Amino acid sequence: MIRFSGSMVALVTPMQVSGAVDESALTELIEWHIAAGTDALVIAGTTGESPTLTSEEHARLIASSVQVARGRIEIIAGAGSNSTRQTLDMSRRAAAAGADGLMLVVPYYNRPPQRALVEHFRTITRALDLPIVLYNVPSRTGTDLLPETVAELAQESRIVGIKEASGHLERVVQLRRLCGADFALLSGDDASATAFMLAGGDGVISVTANVVPGRVKQLCEASRKGDVVRARQLDAELSPLNQALFIESNPIPVKWALERMNRIKSGIRLPLLPLARSARPRVETALVGLGLVT
Repeated sequence: MIRFSGSMVALVTPMQVSGAVDESALTELIEWHIAAGTDALVIAGTTGESPTLTSEEHARLIASSVQVARGRIEIIAGAGSNSTRQTLDMSRRAAAAGADGLMLVVPYYNRPPQRALVEHFRTITRALDLPIVLYNVPSRTGTDLLPETVAELAQESRIVGIKEASGHLERVVQLRRLCGADFALLSGDDASATAFMLAGGDGVISVTANVVPGRVKQLCEASRKGDVVRARQLDAELSPLNQALFIESNPIPVKWALERMNRIKSGIRLPLLPLARSARPRVETALVGLGLVT
């Protein structure tokens, strides 16, 4: 039975203008997603600006999220890095904080070979008792976690799925054949998530769902039921927003969109900056088109 599926949100980390984590806004965001029917929240992933968080902030963010959720929604902690020791330390802290699972990105920058990726993930998996979702995003990490490697890792009972953001839709079929029916295949790309799910994927870990959680939930339900007409209709409606939210590096546009919707303040940390003024009209137009702002 697949543990993680459906509409899963790569949650932003709300911040004050000063850059301090805004725990009040975090509480409000989590409550909003619970009410909207979101299936799970990924806390302190890339969208949550994890590279800019101190280890203490990372642990507190996850602990606070678990406390707010109170078992009403699953909390998956982003705990990956390009250091196996650091990844293990963050994973242990997340487990101690009560996270329901971990999402571990492929180590970035140092570009390990496939055999080293196996050892990296096995080291974490065998030290903890939490379900783990792998995260493959070669455009950011510089290394592609290949299907055959995923299949080898899927033999570990605690590795339960993958967030696949390579852009290769044919991998849905490849990974399903290699990893079996109970291995969660989750899209990591909003623009192609519908096609991913219609091809047999189990859900999406979404940036767009930060802004429209209810609609992405509907999209996931239609796609997973095989309601192609409804899924494609929803996908077409969301397409302008999907495109606009990546007009600059994530999470710059999505944080601006949430600020424009009065959900969060404008805080974001260097090396990122708030959305360029020249890019704001496109995001604004997408928001207006969905009736989110006037």
